[in-house]
Amino acid sequence: MLFLRYIIEPSTSLFIQIWVVLKTLFPVYSTAFGVAKRGGTTRANRNNNWHPLIDVHENDNEITIFADLPGFTKDKINLDVRDNALVISGKLERDEKYKEGTTHIQERRYGSFTHTLSLPSNVKAENINAKFEHGVLELKLPKSAPTGMKIAVQ
Repeated sequence: MLFLRYIIEPSTSLFIQIWVVLKTLFPVYSTAFGVAKRGGTTRANRNNNWHPLIDVHENDNEITIFADLPGFTKDKINLDVRDNALVISGKLERDEKYKEGTTHIQERRYGSFTHTLSLPSNVKAENINAKFEHGVLELKLPKSAPTGMKIAVQ
């Protein structure tokens, strides 16, 4: 437990401290505030183990997901809804000019990825809107009105 004291600033909120500890100790079970799938899958080709960085924001009417996909074009991005999950996948090929010679530093990611996020039951999957601009994929997931009924006690 001693090593955790050095990676978390004391001024950080308790929630963030707990979140960092859980993500560090149990990365497979990380969630994104009820939107990301428990054990959310990340699959990549044999040389890459990556998925785009995402932000998930929710308000009363919709959930908005932003995914950073620098270097991609919209025809290289696939979006599917399967089994109440949103699947974001794509493939980015390495530039041909790097085939010869030696690469000394490679921080940019190449290859295939798949990122799966569970959809809450109140998301209208048929009305999901996707926009790709300046290397950022923006998904708007509209929420349906809460359903239910009042039961009178007799």
